[in-house]
Amino acid sequence: MAKKVLMLVGDFVEDYEVMVPFQALQIAGLQVDAVCPDKKAGDSVRTAIHDFEGDQTYTEKRGHNFSLNATFADVKAEDYDALLIPGGRAPEYLRLNPRVLSIVRHFNDAAKPIAAVCHGPQVLVAAGAVKGRKISAYPAVGPEISAAGGEYANIKIDDAMTDRNMVTAPAWPAHVAWLKQFLAVLGVRIVQEEVAGARL
Repeated sequence: MAKKVLMLVGDFVEDYEVMVPFQALQIAGLQVDAVCPDKKAGDSVRTAIHDFEGDQTYTEKRGHNFSLNATFADVKAEDYDALLIPGGRAPEYLRLNPRVLSIVRHFNDAAKPIAAVCHGPQVLVAAGAVKGRKISAYPAVGPEISAAGGEYANIKIDDAMTDRNMVTAPAWPAHVAWLKQFLAVLGVRIVQEEVAGARL
């Protein structure tokens, strides 16, 4: 049976940080349920594209509509093997939702794999899950991590950090490292096999 990953999203989640892991983890054979408070399967959230174009901070542009494939009200955290929190604008208000924080605490208390990228660790901070942990995030989130008793990992933008069950990264350029490390924590291995007679 495929391992199940719960993805917590909201309006103006970062476009790459929701689209890429949602699709890539399914390619790896995992079931990924994307949910948003107050929305149900078939609804969508709007995404934002954050880019790094030489300014003092990221730029923001309107992205796509991302379709949810599960209903937040139906989520039972105990049914899932792992949690993923993308970044963007959504984490700043998702962390105000008591049920979101309860879900995050379930995964943290059970030491289940948790992946968060960019501003996603804001939700981990609000849930009280970073104390004593080494956590990466978008640099602007670093002071929040430190204030909550975590150690902010100031790593390269294309790198990721694993601390026990938590895998975090600064932003979407880290997708390869972040998703590889998350799959490793999940115990999922991708094996390449040459198929006889296969054609490209």
